Amino acid sequence: MIGYVTLGTSDLARGAKFYDAIFKELGCGRMMDFDTFIAWGQPGGGAGIGLTKPFNGEPASVGNGVMVALEAKDQAQVQRLYDIAMANGGTCEGPVGPRGDDGFYAGYFRDPDGNKLNAFTM
Repeated sequence: MIGYVTLGTSDLARGAKFYDAIFKELGCGRMMDFDTFIAWGQPGGGAGIGLTKPFNGEPASVGNGVMVALEAKDQAQVQRLYDIAMANGGTCEGPVGPRGDDGFYAGYFRDPDGNKLNAFTM
C-alpha cells in the first residue's frame, strides 16, 4: 500500500498555495510542515502527497509518465478540483469528462511546477 507520494518543487510557497486549495476541497489539510517539505493528508488515512525542494539541491524536475490521481467523491467534485487547479496556477492536461465506457470520469492538470495530476471518480 502506498503511504505517500512526494513531488518536487522549485517554489514551496507557490506550490503550497496550490495544494492547500486542492486538499481543502478534499476535506483535509497539512499533516507535516517544514521549511523544505509539506505533506497533505490524514494520519492513518489514505495515501498523502508531499511537496519538497529536492534534497540534493538540484532543480526540481517532472517525471515523464508520472502522475498522481486524486479520488473524488463524485463528478461534481472532479469538476471543482479541476477548477481549483486552474485557479491556482495549474495548467490543463485534459478537460473534465468521461473516459471510455466503464464509468471512469476525470480531469487532468499540472501543478505550477509541471507535476501531472488528475481528479477522478468511477
